[in-house]
Amino acid sequence: MLRHIEVSQLCVGMFIHELCGSWVDHPFWKRSFLLERPEDLEAIRVSPIHSLWIDLDKGLNVAGEPVPALRIVEPAEPPRKPLRRPLVPPRLAMNDELLRAADICSRSKAAVAQMFSELRMGQVLGLERVGEMVLEISDSLMRHPDALISLARLKTADEYCYLHSVAVCALMIGLARRLELPPHLVQEAGIAGLLHDVGKMGLPAQILGKTSALDEQERRIWCGHPEAGGKMLLESRHISLRVLDVCLHHHERADGSGYPHKLCGSQISLFARMAAVCDVYDSKTSRCSGKPLWDPAEAIRQMVLASAKFDQKVLHAFIRCVGIYPVGTLVRLRSGRLAVVLEQHPETLLMPKVKVFYSIARRMPIDQQVVDLALMAQEESILGPESEKTWGFKNLEQFWTAGAVGEGGQAH
Repeated sequence: MLRHIEVSQLCVGMFIHELCGSWVDHPFWKRSFLLERPEDLEAIRVSPIHSLWIDLDKGLNVAGEPVPALRIVEPAEPPRKPLRRPLVPPRLAMNDELLRAADICSRSKAAVAQMFSELRMGQVLGLERVGEMVLEISDSLMRHPDALISLARLKTADEYCYLHSVAVCALMIGLARRLELPPHLVQEAGIAGLLHDVGKMGLPAQILGKTSALDEQERRIWCGHPEAGGKMLLESRHISLRVLDVCLHHHERADGSGYPHKLCGSQISLFARMAAVCDVYDSKTSRCSGKPLWDPAEAIRQMVLASAKFDQKVLHAFIRCVGIYPVGTLVRLRSGRLAVVLEQHPETLLMPKVKVFYSIARRMPIDQQVVDLALMAQEESILGPESEKTWGFKNLEQFWTAGAVGEGGQAH
């Protein structure tokens, strides 16, 4: 049972769940701990911290006030009454799912925008609405694992924050399934992905939309968004502790270089380690004005090079989820042609289905041809990824979206 109190009410013997302030405002590296020493109590009292959350199940309550203000539930078992009967949707071809996935992206983006606006105004989060949205995204991934995730990369600057939440939700669901988590945790991972960036709604517009590097003061404000989001979620009545943890700690890194609490290794929960990978991948591969852009294969390569920052088991599972050459990657073939990856093969990461469209020797387009590399292993293979910028190509998504996006790359 959690309770919000003022620092003046704090005493030795209470279990601190979270101090309400930036990690730079106090000397404690742990997010939660039992307050046992008077000198630690004094350190909190003289710090800029004004309030905090205590856990009544692990320590003392305020004398004479036994009623807690808030309860956070961490489910250990699947809910007894699921939102609807879990049915496995039939697997569809990529082209068949793209239009449906584009519609889900569009509706989810609008729903997330409304939900974030309501949270910003202090309204209660409708968990049933969130759950239904996550189930719809989950069903799309069951029908085809690549369609929605790939479409969600195609964002404009104005819709980035909302579609980023949808994309991270989808990536978290796919990763949770790859890690063979039970269905109720797959659902919870999706909810955590959808809500992980809600704290950005409190950032000043000039910081949220800034395309150049942040200065020191702006960076400090930016790094406060996980804690701001955590406070929003705490005020939304019952919320899973795992979802709250992802909101607070998706910017933590395995080597301790993240924020807001500089946690490292096993101090970071599995869900937060998953969210760190999903968040970085989508933010670096989203086509968005003013943001540094990596193509999908380059993002995977860079994340492997920076592997000390990520949980290795989680990162490797993520790569198996999206592929070494994710959908939309420009690749060079052994035959001297260029192609765009259309679809992953379920059993091998190195032999996706591609669309050939360009001759390297002749430096000109050729008749487009869909090639399933898994069926042509003796005749054709991928030598490696290529850069769109190097070749001067634009809008390569036209080769794989099959009419699911319009001009400018926006989903229909």
